[in-house]
Amino acid sequence: MRAVEQWICGVDEAGRGPLAGPVFAAAVVLDPDKPIDGLKDSKKLSAKKRDSLYEQILLNAKAYSVAVASVHEIDELNILWATMLAMQRAVHGLASSLGRLPDKALIDGNRCPNLDIEMEAIVQGDALVAEISAASILAKVSRDRHMLKLDEIYPQYQFAKHMAYPTALHIQLLNQYGPSPEHRRSFGPVKQLLQSI
Repeated sequence: MRAVEQWICGVDEAGRGPLAGPVFAAAVVLDPDKPIDGLKDSKKLSAKKRDSLYEQILLNAKAYSVAVASVHEIDELNILWATMLAMQRAVHGLASSLGRLPDKALIDGNRCPNLDIEMEAIVQGDALVAEISAASILAKVSRDRHMLKLDEIYPQYQFAKHMAYPTALHIQLLNQYGPSPEHRRSFGPVKQLLQSI
C-alpha cells in the first residue's frame, strides 16, 4: 500500500502595522519536484523580485491560499486575533486544492492560530523556512496589489506611496481628509483623530 504523502505548509502574514486595509495571510505547500530558487523573507526582496517569485509560486507550488481579515474584524478583535483568523482561513483554504488540510503548519512568529493540525511557531521563519518565505511573498504581494486598488478609490490618501503605514505623509493626509472607510478605527492615530472631531 502506498504511503500517504505528508504535506507541510508555511504560513505568514502581511499588513499588521498599517493604519488602513485588511490584514493578509498566505499558506503554501511547496512541491519538492518543482523547487523555486531565491525564496527568502519578502521584506528583503525588491518589488520586482517579489512579483517574479509570486508568479513562480503560483505556477509551481503544490497548493497555496491567500486570505484576509477585514478592517471591521481588525477593529472588533484587535490586530493579533484578526491576524490569527486570516492565517486560519489561509490554511483552511488549502483543503480545496489538497482535498484535506495539510499535516503540519509552520507559522512565522511566536504564536499559532487555532487549527486542528500539528503546528510550530518559528521566529524569523520567513528567513529560515522556504515554505514560510513563499507564504510571506504571496501575502505581501497580494496586500500591496490590494493597496494599489485602494489608492485608485481613495487617491487623496496616496496609499501607493506608503501602503497605509503610519508615515509622516500618511498622518498628514489622514488629518487633512479624515479617515476613509478602509482606515482601522482602533489604531492610535485614527482613534485620536476621531476623538478630536
